[in-house]
Amino acid sequence: MSDSPNPPTSADVARLAGVSRATVSYVLNNAEAVRISEPTRRRVREAAEELGYVPHAAARSLRAGHTRIVLLPTSHVPAGPLYSNFLNELQWALRRRDYTVVQYGSLGLGGDEAARAWAELRPVAVISLGETALSPQNVATLKRAGARAVITMGPDTVPGAHALVMDQAEVGARAAAHLVERGRRRIGVVVPREDGLELFSAPRLAGAESVAGTEVVRALPMAYTEESAAALAARWGELGLDGVFAYNDEYAMLLMRALQDAGVRIPGEAAVIGADDLLIGRLLRPRLSTVRIEMPTGERLAGLVDAAVRDPSEITERYDLMAAVAVPRDSTPS
Repeated sequence: MSDSPNPPTSADVARLAGVSRATVSYVLNNAEAVRISEPTRRRVREAAEELGYVPHAAARSLRAGHTRIVLLPTSHVPAGPLYSNFLNELQWALRRRDYTVVQYGSLGLGGDEAARAWAELRPVAVISLGETALSPQNVATLKRAGARAVITMGPDTVPGAHALVMDQAEVGARAAAHLVERGRRRIGVVVPREDGLELFSAPRLAGAESVAGTEVVRALPMAYTEESAAALAARWGELGLDGVFAYNDEYAMLLMRALQDAGVRIPGEAAVIGADDLLIGRLLRPRLSTVRIEMPTGERLAGLVDAAVRDPSEITERYDLMAAVAVPRDSTPS
């Protein structure tokens, strides 16, 4: 026979706080339809903390008819502070709304396999970053398993899902247009060698290729290492290029330093522009030109998720969430 004490119950919390079990349930489940004074809420939370009481997730889900899990499938978190900060803010904002964010490693999973794996967790919402291509049938699978909202982030829409459209091609187009406006016609576009960034790099390259006025747009594979940047810089003269969009500010700073070490004048022989508008890019000399990406706040996206969960209608919507604007500085000629 086990000597472990029985775990505390909601009845224990109710006795210690001097309230009913229903009040304990309302407070700990953040029920909004019931008005409970703040002193009472505080007393219940303090009693639960003192006793070490944790609500039973399965029982709570059974009462509510769904879980509070928001699934964030990802095989690769996009590199760079811009997206990392956005995802962190999103998770905090969802937690404040009493959702549990679960990141799911989806490396190597196709749409059908991924949808079935995600559905096993019975999430109330799924936010797909676009790395796994979903079909309408995949969305239907998730909804049959209890997902009230399936939200996709990326350049494309999926029938049955709310689409948060983030047009990465616009980033590349803004960068290339900025270079063309400054007389650069032979443009290189850094394409990161790191796995998982194709979702961003491929449309950025396509956006640059779509800009009128260029003589050539050439993909430049480069890893995020000093050695790879140095190897590319050593070939600059033979490439015959006069400008480069370096994927983002981090790759741009790495390449710009390598070009300077190789004796390439910036912006004279090579105009350089990045993306994300990182503060450190303004501290370099020459100061780095960039494409400022106007992302939605995580708070706003969390609000969209919550609204979709509360009203899981068949009507799906498209939200254009990203805008881009070139910011000229010293690394491109004026």
